[in-house]
Amino acid sequence: MLRRTSLLQVDPDQLERVESTLRALAPDIREAAMRLDVRNYSLWAAENLLFGYGEYGRDVDQNDEPALRASLEAVIDGRAQLLCPTGSMRLMYHDIGIVREDKSLIRHRVFATKLKPGCAGEYKRRHDALVEARGDSISEGPDSNFTIWYGAGYIFGYCEKVRAFDHEMTEQERRDTIAWETRQLEIMDWLTDDVDWITGQRHAPIRRIV
Repeated sequence: MLRRTSLLQVDPDQLERVESTLRALAPDIREAAMRLDVRNYSLWAAENLLFGYGEYGRDVDQNDEPALRASLEAVIDGRAQLLCPTGSMRLMYHDIGIVREDKSLIRHRVFATKLKPGCAGEYKRRHDALVEARGDSISEGPDSNFTIWYGAGYIFGYCEKVRAFDHEMTEQERRDTIAWETRQLEIMDWLTDDVDWITGQRHAPIRRIV
């Protein structure tokens, strides 16, 4: 299976119209994705950015790929620009674990940040250290099917959190999270509300469009 992503930037004045159009097209986009053997397809919005995620059973021609086709429709109408064509975003981190085919067993965590200039290498280095520390171990949760992608200065993460592992954060987990996220603020700024509880800032949550 090949995981592929894309990134689209919408004219802020046209954002409501574009999102409404894509939501209306969602059943058709999902049906087209299934025909092309693109599984688990979704489209997410953070501010005026649209992040597409799909799992491909075969190598699909980009001209036939449904997320790109929807994106190009917006571009042709002059309402958006394609920042990262499908397959061009760089994989920065992965923790696949055990993927649940039954998506009722998971909840999504999709997030977005903007890297500070020149910090892509440092972001990758820090996450490579996490992969190295994990080694060959495969975790059953709580993170599953977790990948982080970089393109055009932006970071987007896609994660399936296993509901069976949901629990109140322990004090140690809270301290560790604050330490990690505070350090990450050296190299990036958040676009979604994931760490507002740490920073005191206010961001809108991620929005699922398709």
